[in-house]
Amino acid sequence: MKNLLKLISLILCLLMAFGLVACGGAKDTASTPSTESTVSTAYTPVDMTVACMTGPTGVGMAKLMADSAAKKTANNYTFTVASAATDINAKFINGEIKIASVPTNVAATLYNKTGGKVRMLAVNTYGVLSILEKGDTIKSVADLKGKTIYSTGKGQNPEFIFKYILEKNGLDPEKDVTINFVSSEELVAKLVKGEAEIGLAPEPAATTVLSKNQNLKRALSINDEWAKVSDTKLMMGCVVALDSYVAENTAAVEKFLEEYSASVEFAKTNVEEAAKHCATYKITASEAIAKKAIPTCNLCYVTGAEMKTNVNGYFNVLFTADPKSIGGAMPGDNLYYNAK
Repeated sequence: MKNLLKLISLILCLLMAFGLVACGGAKDTASTPSTESTVSTAYTPVDMTVACMTGPTGVGMAKLMADSAAKKTANNYTFTVASAATDINAKFINGEIKIASVPTNVAATLYNKTGGKVRMLAVNTYGVLSILEKGDTIKSVADLKGKTIYSTGKGQNPEFIFKYILEKNGLDPEKDVTINFVSSEELVAKLVKGEAEIGLAPEPAATTVLSKNQNLKRALSINDEWAKVSDTKLMMGCVVALDSYVAENTAAVEKFLEEYSASVEFAKTNVEEAAKHCATYKITASEAIAKKAIPTCNLCYVTGAEMKTNVNGYFNVLFTADPKSIGGAMPGDNLYYNAK
């Protein structure tokens, strides 16, 4: 009888031990993540077509273009460099170009033309206009009274910005000064040959002229003059995308902005190397011109609420001068990406 009780006790102990081991095994199995169910968080590169323009709005893109060619970017970029926004607009609207660097007023025009389907992702340039003069008589805007100024951009941003600056300084653009509007090529030629003693020129044309005519100097920065008479900053260039593309490719757009902002910063702090890239990708006429022009291109990277506040101030000036300059109407707040 005692032997039977010992045998039963032994069996019960074995069963209890097996039960504990089995439970413990089940617990360990449940807590061990399955390799097959692990979700990868690695970023998948996206093919993205990007367009920029020659001149200041394209300068900030140069390093990104070089990095892309060297296969060092998160996305697979295909770049187009255009000489005018009109070479970009149609392809942007139809989706052939996913992201474009254009003047901010062009962004507003595209917004109105598409019924509000454009998003301004970031501003990339402040004001890029300068008053050049032969001599040393212009120390302020007031000194332009009675002068003849040659300028490009009739019916466009340069005219509206310049007249706004004049009016804010108490000058009547129609009576106190004479503005002779000519083509960009003619403006450069007249200033270089000395046929025009005062000119309103954008970058990099201003730098080109100064390098060819040593008798000229940069008298006034319109960017600085704007700051003196306005509560907002003059923001003339930006990058845009269609809202549908941003919504469907948010991660890719954010990657682009991350790499683009680094490219802009590189151009500001590594002028010599950035100048080489600008020449390589035909953003400027030469490396020498780019090297001299980049410091006065007023490159920046501004997003969100700051972008919205300042660009809206600029648009108000343009709309007052001519509603058609921004597409006929002030854009809605949804133009500005992440500007809550």
